[in-house]
Amino acid sequence: MIISKKIATAGVILTCSLNAIGQKFTASYTPGASAGNFSGKVFLYLSKELKNPKDAMVGVEKFPCFSITVTNVHANEKVVFDDAAIFYPVVLSDIERGDYYAQVVWDRNEGGRTIGNSPGNMYNAAVPVKITKNTKQSFDIVCKEVAKERPFVESQYIKELKAPSALLTGFYKRPTTINAAVLLPKEYFDQPSRKFPVLYWVSGYGGDYHAYSGRDIKSAPIDTTPCIRVYLDGNCPGGHSVYANSDNNGPWGDALTQELIPLVEKTYRTNAGRLLTGHSSGGWTVLWLQTHYPKVFTACWSSSPDPVDFRSFQTVDLYKDKNIFYGKDSSLRMGGTVAGRYPWISMKGMYNMEHVILRGEQMHSFNFVFSTKNSDGSPRSLCNEQTGDIDPGTVEHWKNYDISLYVRTNWQQLKPDLQGKIRVSVGNEDNFLLNYAVHLLDDEAKKIDAGFTFGYYPGDHFTVSTPEYRTTGLQFLQQKYNELGIKN
Repeated sequence: MIISKKIATAGVILTCSLNAIGQKFTASYTPGASAGNFSGKVFLYLSKELKNPKDAMVGVEKFPCFSITVTNVHANEKVVFDDAAIFYPVVLSDIERGDYYAQVVWDRNEGGRTIGNSPGNMYNAAVPVKITKNTKQSFDIVCKEVAKERPFVESQYIKELKAPSALLTGFYKRPTTINAAVLLPKEYFDQPSRKFPVLYWVSGYGGDYHAYSGRDIKSAPIDTTPCIRVYLDGNCPGGHSVYANSDNNGPWGDALTQELIPLVEKTYRTNAGRLLTGHSSGGWTVLWLQTHYPKVFTACWSSSPDPVDFRSFQTVDLYKDKNIFYGKDSSLRMGGTVAGRYPWISMKGMYNMEHVILRGEQMHSFNFVFSTKNSDGSPRSLCNEQTGDIDPGTVEHWKNYDISLYVRTNWQQLKPDLQGKIRVSVGNEDNFLLNYAVHLLDDEAKKIDAGFTFGYYPGDHFTVSTPEYRTTGLQFLQQKYNELGIKN
């Protein structure tokens, strides 16, 4: 957005005036947290309800947050949050007065998804502060804590797998692995000469393979056939990688198929069955993998996938609509609903809040996957995050990740390896309005006679997964596995 010199100068004068009397927080870190200097982004989180606001899901949970960028700061040196900080929802001097929990995080961006818990990041245990009408009052926060890598405790049936990735290491310029939890069936030990199909099971946004740490549960069968389950969470610095090659996240799809899968098959007794399933962002992931690596995978069941046709990104047509915040009648567009009807989260609210955080959160996760890079190395935003105006140049690059567009454009080449290999199911009252894009993909699949299976069920994003829903999806995968003709 272009701002006139006159307006920009007035803005500087106003900012300086506010800084003279405005609310301030200062932050520093101790030598025990880091002996080295820090350059990067620093975040201030404030919440009246959440005792650890740094751990909250930005955009879904609403609270004041602020960010500044600093260079070459040393231990015990104070940095200042004031009215010049990037803010949500208002500048510091204008936030509602009252009692808050306050946390500061220094983001090293060394590989973790969530800024509040990324290994290596410095932070403070939440402190209570009382913000009064006295805006001259300043609060000082000292960060002594450092986020640690979470350990993974293995058991008889659950193992950790960390596949060293030369492809991702080359992209990030630091050692990088693709991580997963491997769940083994009882038969793996009872029948030591038997080989098993592998079900690659991809979590939705925010999942973490560490959820299986310390547990000792056996892998459930596909339907009737025992299988090895490989649980993938997709976490990367930009959010959910969705295991797609991208300008900002790197070659996650190639790394998965060329590095992790060969390691799985070298480490465990597997046969030729490679099946995919996932929900939400995981549902989008498995559709992407099945359509872009159709020779690698046997079949996929996609549950409530993120938008699979960008003519309905939530309910925004990215190719025709001009604004992602407002409809043609100027009403706020919803990013999340209750039962697909009642407003819960607006697109404007999500983008405005994430504009402070920029990485690791849901809407910016899409930018990290689908967008090209800006000149400063950041992902190009789909929209102006203050006005909601959609950037047509960004949409042009996003077209490469429109699954429906890809399938119908390339069907003749895909058909021999993809015909009949896909099942998609979704709730009719999806909270994030994802069912609309699924219907569009269904229509396009019928036009080209793709042989894909679609299922529509009562329920929303969180309640749709009934026993019937799960059984039908697994039966589809079982049928496709049976078609391989492998004798167990």
